Amino acid sequence: MPSLPLKYAYFPGCVAQGACRELYQSTQALTQALGIELVELKKASCCGSGTFKEDSQFLEDTVNARNIALAESLNLPLLTHCSTCQGVIGHVDERLKERQTSDPAYVDRINGLLQQEGCSPYKGSTDVTHLLWAIVGDYGLEALAQKVTRKLEGLKCAAFYGCYLLRAQDQLPFDDPFNPQSMENVFRTIGATPVDYRGRTQCCGWPLSSYATDQSFKMAGMHIQEAIAQGADCIVTPCPLCHLNLDSRQPEVEKVIGQKLGLPVLHLPQLIALALGVEPKQLGLDRHIVSTRSVLEKLRLQ
Repeated sequence: MPSLPLKYAYFPGCVAQGACRELYQSTQALTQALGIELVELKKASCCGSGTFKEDSQFLEDTVNARNIALAESLNLPLLTHCSTCQGVIGHVDERLKERQTSDPAYVDRINGLLQQEGCSPYKGSTDVTHLLWAIVGDYGLEALAQKVTRKLEGLKCAAFYGCYLLRAQDQLPFDDPFNPQSMENVFRTIGATPVDYRGRTQCCGWPLSSYATDQSFKMAGMHIQEAIAQGADCIVTPCPLCHLNLDSRQPEVEKVIGQKLGLPVLHLPQLIALALGVEPKQLGLDRHIVSTRSVLEKLRLQ
């Protein structure tokens, strides 16, 4: 077990509090099962999901300096379960830490705005981490293995890392951006079998969906088809935006590519929590567009 109880300033992001409420629900269930304490940042704002910088890099930096400062005021690392939030906030944190030396006036300008709004200044004194990194790096796979009460034997899982988690930051903890293994190592730890396929580190197509819908859905369809071809029982993703394109829009994807798919897409905390004995009803597995029944049947949970 970790030498000290783990505690984080929790940044749930927007999607997990709306379209993917089951991610919020399953994150709470998983961290409680592991004994990880989350202090939710109720006053945090949307990270911008990479769109703020299209208008102003300064806007993206200021908004997310505030989010980080909220965690710093608690003397806690900021934790998110959204790869997009991790990529955006983590990259801002890297940039501002560098600017503290190379361009301190820039950071001072941001802090001046934060202080006008009654917010603590950004100090660069904490870290930004994803739930996956927290489990692999802080909690540890050996400790996770000790918590497993329901090995997911026979379940073939295809990891879908997406873009932001692997490539948004200069420093990637606990993994290789070109050949990541952290999710596959988690799968093995909880008894599931990893499935390798080409699309696991590629874009899901979500960023294109608002202006090139068919191209977006063709990308998503290609990844799902590849996972099916390799024998996957499900795709597992650490990003709710990837989940939206791969699960919520899978019926639309099927129409565009002219093929029935029907592959369940799970959030990472849902999968891990199942192995810890958490009941499916507690994880929101009934909220998915593509039914998760086949996964539960394979695990003899239904």
